[in-house]
Amino acid sequence: MKNKLFTGVATALATPFIDEKINFKVFEEFIELQINSGINALVVCGTTGEASTMSQNEKIDLIKCAISVTNKRVPIIVGTGSNNTLSAIEMSKIAEKLGANGLLVVTPYYNKTTQNGLIEHYKSISNSVSIPIILYNVPSRTGMNISPETCLELSKIENIVGIKEASGNISQITRIASLCGDNLLIYSGNDDQILPILSLGGQGVISVLSNINPSLTLDITNSFFDGDLANSLKYQLKALPIINALFEETNPIPVKEALNLLGFNFGEPRLPLIKCSDNLRNKLKALIK
Repeated sequence: MKNKLFTGVATALATPFIDEKINFKVFEEFIELQINSGINALVVCGTTGEASTMSQNEKIDLIKCAISVTNKRVPIIVGTGSNNTLSAIEMSKIAEKLGANGLLVVTPYYNKTTQNGLIEHYKSISNSVSIPIILYNVPSRTGMNISPETCLELSKIENIVGIKEASGNISQITRIASLCGDNLLIYSGNDDQILPILSLGGQGVISVLSNINPSLTLDITNSFFDGDLANSLKYQLKALPIINALFEETNPIPVKEALNLLGFNFGEPRLPLIKCSDNLRNKLKALIK
């Protein structure tokens, strides 16, 4: 088995904003709460963190903050993907230099490359750094799916250690598990599929839900790894109503509103995302009371 960055739950951290700037005070306090909850790893500059609407300098400052506050208590995984391979390489090198434990690298979007193009893209990034890389497959956002056969090819690269699978396609994920085995560790990218993916040999989840309810998310994974499948299923089903609400509108719109309702002052998403509808806000309020 390759170098495992984490087992269990990694929170895909939302980013708090105030007056169009990152609210570092809230971010630091939130990281402390996450670590104290027992979370297994933290992801910064991901989809939930609104990396696509942050400048490079903002990303660097956010990474520095997370690494400093965490102080090696849990792994920090940094989202460095881009549809520009050179930009992805540059950001990956920066994250490694700053002290990131690993990288989460989404497929290039919009360009519509081929599977061979994907392989060359990831090879170029992996050759530029020495820290572990987790592939990120989310075709609903990128328009690009990493096929199981491409996963097999990429799993031969030493520092490509895992995949965050958010395709929602259990048949595809089953084939990845069958082809790659321990050479490519699978993490659920969907909170409603944590248990199904664990049952296929998955190592955990990179979670949106754990921003607002880390204990429930951990209950799903901890119960599974303790061999208590009945309780793992119970917690997975218990979480479904709030998970569904968190994805009723584009992530991270709902989770930021939920965090605000919980008193964390995360502010509104940056344009082109907007705050959630009144109907969803009322639903979230009822679910997290």
